[in-house]
Amino acid sequence: MTVKACVFDVNSARRELQPHGTPEFPCAVYETRYTNAPGGDLCWHWHEDMEIWHVLEGRMELRLPGRTLLLRAGDCAAINANTLHAGGTDTACRLRALVFSPALAAGERESVFSRRYIQPLLACKPFDAHRFAPEEAEEARAAFSRAFEQMAAEAPGYEFAVREAVSRLCLLLCGRFASREGEGPAGQDGTRLRAMLEYIHAGFARPIALKQIASAANIGERECLRCFQRTVRLSPMQYLLKYRVTRGAEMLRANPGFSVSQIAAACGFDSPSNFSKMFRRFYGLSPREYRQRGA
Repeated sequence: MTVKACVFDVNSARRELQPHGTPEFPCAVYETRYTNAPGGDLCWHWHEDMEIWHVLEGRMELRLPGRTLLLRAGDCAAINANTLHAGGTDTACRLRALVFSPALAAGERESVFSRRYIQPLLACKPFDAHRFAPEEAEEARAAFSRAFEQMAAEAPGYEFAVREAVSRLCLLLCGRFASREGEGPAGQDGTRLRAMLEYIHAGFARPIALKQIASAANIGERECLRCFQRTVRLSPMQYLLKYRVTRGAEMLRANPGFSVSQIAAACGFDSPSNFSKMFRRFYGLSPREYRQRGA
């Protein structure tokens, strides 16, 4: 298969809609360059698949509700299914990703692989994400590279080799987390953040107040502010502004027939001039200049 750059299609709850692989073989690989330029990061999202990252160049922050893992060149990290996550770099980063359904390693739901290994791993509270430790890293990189290369080449029988490599990665994770199913936090910040992001992303085109964002997670305004600072490291209103501007940039690229005024209104700005002012603050260009450059 062709190795693609990772492009996100998410719904209002930030669940990724893009299928990874096919129903017959639910696995895909990606290679993407990220920068510290506006729009060059990896947005908050989640999916039902597991994911393995391998940093080839630079460094990457793997952001989770409540904590951040710093990955440097050569590091591998695993992200559990249904885990809200994002990424960003302060310089530049070349990243490869392997995204696969847990069923690829588990097989039938009642199989020994599923019951004894994969289901407990998916339900393990401490395992939201894991940077492979030095004693695991060489084996993890070898398994990742084998899966990636086999997926890219698609030689006859490559599916067996990929499934073997994915199973090896899952076994490494099981060895790390097998005895820790009941430990760890309940993921309250992640649950709250999902609810608040869903509210923002579904209604960003209309006026939104801090009280409304907090109410989406059934918490007070102060706890809403604290939750966003712990997880996203922005205030809710700063995040809302950034999201509106980012969506405006997407619309400028995807809808050449739309005027700047139309896009400003569609993104929740009270005037085209305010949209242009905020857009220039984030991108260093006016909306028209951004569109003309085909950014």
